[in-house]
Amino acid sequence: MKLRNIAIIAHVDHGKTTLVDALLKQSGSVRDNQRVDERAMDSTDLEKERGITILAKATSVVWKDVRINIVDTPGHADFGGEVERILNMVDGAVLLVDAAEGPMPQTKFVVGKALKVGLKPIVAVNKIDRPDARADEVINEVFDLFAALDATDEQLDFPILYGSGRDGWMSDDPAGPQDGGLAPLFDLVLKHVPEPSVAEGPFRMIGTILEANPFLGRIITGRIASGTVKPNQAVKVLSHDGSVLEQGRISKILAFRGLERQPIDEAQAGDIVAIAGLSKGTVADTFCDPSVSKAMEAQPIDPPTVTMSFLVNDSPLAGTEGDKVTSRVIRDRLLKEAEGNVALKIEESADKDSFFVSGRGELQLAVLIETMRREGFELAVSRPRVVMQKDDSGQLLEPIEEVVVDVDEEHAGIVVQKMSERKAEMVELRPSGGNRQRLVFHAPTRGLIGYQSELLTDTRGTAVMNRLFHEYQPYKGEIGGRVNGVLISNDSGEAVAFALWNLEDRGPMVIDPGVKVYQGMIIGIHSRDNDLEVNVLKGKKLSNVRAAGKDEAVKLTPPIRMTLERALSWIQEDELVEVTPKSIRLRKLYLDPHERKRFEKQKMAGAA
Repeated sequence: MKLRNIAIIAHVDHGKTTLVDALLKQSGSVRDNQRVDERAMDSTDLEKERGITILAKATSVVWKDVRINIVDTPGHADFGGEVERILNMVDGAVLLVDAAEGPMPQTKFVVGKALKVGLKPIVAVNKIDRPDARADEVINEVFDLFAALDATDEQLDFPILYGSGRDGWMSDDPAGPQDGGLAPLFDLVLKHVPEPSVAEGPFRMIGTILEANPFLGRIITGRIASGTVKPNQAVKVLSHDGSVLEQGRISKILAFRGLERQPIDEAQAGDIVAIAGLSKGTVADTFCDPSVSKAMEAQPIDPPTVTMSFLVNDSPLAGTEGDKVTSRVIRDRLLKEAEGNVALKIEESADKDSFFVSGRGELQLAVLIETMRREGFELAVSRPRVVMQKDDSGQLLEPIEEVVVDVDEEHAGIVVQKMSERKAEMVELRPSGGNRQRLVFHAPTRGLIGYQSELLTDTRGTAVMNRLFHEYQPYKGEIGGRVNGVLISNDSGEAVAFALWNLEDRGPMVIDPGVKVYQGMIIGIHSRDNDLEVNVLKGKKLSNVRAAGKDEAVKLTPPIRMTLERALSWIQEDELVEVTPKSIRLRKLYLDPHERKRFEKQKMAGAA
């Protein structure tokens, strides 16, 4: 059967996964009476809850006797490592652009990567039914973006379709017709995307997606570059430097057929398949016939820009809520994650009790922590720090991000002010329709940690911020941090409502009454800039003069809810987030007050 391999690339929330749903339905891969979840490709619990794609996944449809392998990719820059690998597997790409928002930072990132590997994208303007759609302007912006990214003349001559993935139609004209469904897109893919280029020689394939299966073990997905492969065939795995990692036999070959994966007896060059049976081969390794001696070139991956410390949980409540608490099981889990996710880098500390985990951004690391806590892990994590570099002359360089903020005009001033305090430079300001403005900044990654929640507060929830790694630039100097201190529990026990009520004038709380606390745990935000130790266990004194029910009922202000992302970005260098399957707690690095004072003195002496 003839083949086409395409990736669907776009900025987050521009409708990639919804479009794949429509393609599956229209091609007949899904029966009319078959119950399919909305956004069927977002298969993990976290993807469904957050409404975002985290892992790249493949599917396949048949149109006019041609099998089209489709890869759905993530839209967040934090998961860009998934997109970079996927582009090696495909010969074409459908670039989805929102008809109102136009090209966004992640669009620029994925288009740049696609053009670099020589793909000729098809541009599909999605959500054309939006009331604020501006299709012609968006096409001009896409053309300008291609030109700015040094596209060739062939790449600049991109075909254009308009439509709505949710409603399941595409057309050459923004006005329709809509009765053709997605046939124009399918036909354009067959006409515009070349057949897979196949090299001569024995079986070779680069691993692109890694997953674990309880029955088949390790499953590697990739595109076969040359030759054919059958079950029980002998193969070997080469690392990027050509050394042999392992030799073995393929136990099963799985091909993508709609939403299912089916075992097949033989796979040809050019097809995207998953193979099982090898225990060591991973992403970016070459799987090949024993006669092959040279590894295939893999696409280089951008370096990580943010790092965090993962520590063994040593709080007094350690082990009460999770069952995976030792450094050995945490280490094994992190190394397993790094195998499949090439954008992550894991380093072990000298004391073996903590690990430095580096990635693309806070969201990527927060998703990893959230996945681990759902698996029963308990751990403590530090505030994210940026990965600095030095140039040849020894000058310190830090990562700079391109930040695009879409905001109502009335709030633009406060955004500019706050970003300038964070050492950001404004590079563009223009209206983006609907009484809104688009502000573009180049800002240090350090300054953006923790800014998302502050931005939403400043703009009453109307701002949308998108970030993308831009380049390394010379260190910009000190950036001011959190202005408030914290309220710290001075004893262990259960928090009492009466004590919390008495402490309300000191600042807002982050815990509920009845919650277990321990010495050194953060229970609230101090209204001043210093830390304050408080007693949250002190109940009302009862006597025969003052009876239990005589005073007014205690009415507490609801506490501030600390989500994992908010907690990670809010804490300071001397604080940790304790993560368990049931709780997210904030605590000081040193629980004992004397140790905290000693640490402060050392810090001040070091600064002097």
